[in-house]
Amino acid sequence: MPKLNIIKIGGAIIEEKRKLVSFLKDFSSLKGPKILVHGGGRDANIWAEKLGIPVKIKNGRRITDAKTLNLIAAIYAGQINKTIVANLQGFGCNALGLSGADADLIKAVKRPIKRINYGFVGDIIKINNDLFNLFFKQNIVPVCCAITHNGKGQLLNTNADTIAAEIGKSLSKEIDIKLSYCFDLPGVMKDVNNSSSLIKKITKKSYQKLLLNNSISAGMIPKLHNAFNALDGGVNEVAIGSIKTVSYTHLTLPTKRIV
Repeated sequence: MPKLNIIKIGGAIIEEKRKLVSFLKDFSSLKGPKILVHGGGRDANIWAEKLGIPVKIKNGRRITDAKTLNLIAAIYAGQINKTIVANLQGFGCNALGLSGADADLIKAVKRPIKRINYGFVGDIIKINNDLFNLFFKQNIVPVCCAITHNGKGQLLNTNADTIAAEIGKSLSKEIDIKLSYCFDLPGVMKDVNNSSSLIKKITKKSYQKLLLNNSISAGMIPKLHNAFNALDGGVNEVAIGSIKTVSYTHLTLPTKRIV
């Protein structure tokens, strides 16, 4: 089997229809097995504000109470997931929209309370490799949202970057993996308003220095943590970049790589 591409999308790619459709057209043309993982963009925050549900973010991660969980489950597994699937089907890509609860695809446990109570946030304990492999054999493209479950009837909110990394780690025992985090910036930036501040290469050592100097935005920290975790767990390659960077990477061009 050729290399498996796992691509996670978020941010403005999800929120802006033109960008989403453009990306999905490129994604649909990728050859070989592939998995698309998506977050919720800012839609969850917009709807939370409309419904009077407070939005609480700590260290780049959403604190999820019961009301927030109900909201994001509807948005992530419903509106966003099915919009993506419908567009991929329109491009001739046989996509299947999934949450972690579907066919026991991704099982998690509720994060224990330590310094911070994250609420109904799930830490992944099992990836159903057999089911993913069945999808690949049937030429079905899984589209996974950021909702997992505990196997006891409870849905959980799990960071989409983490889901992509954990799927990659689990499947890396069977196939070479390329993991790409795709969003609306050129890559990891010291200053998001300055395109020349792009950090082209990050090592574990330089990552720690960037953290100490507060040179990375809070929202980027989970992404980088998951990227290094994926590499440590057996993923062959990780890229972080914009739509065009990641799209071209998979087709012809080199990428910005975390090593």
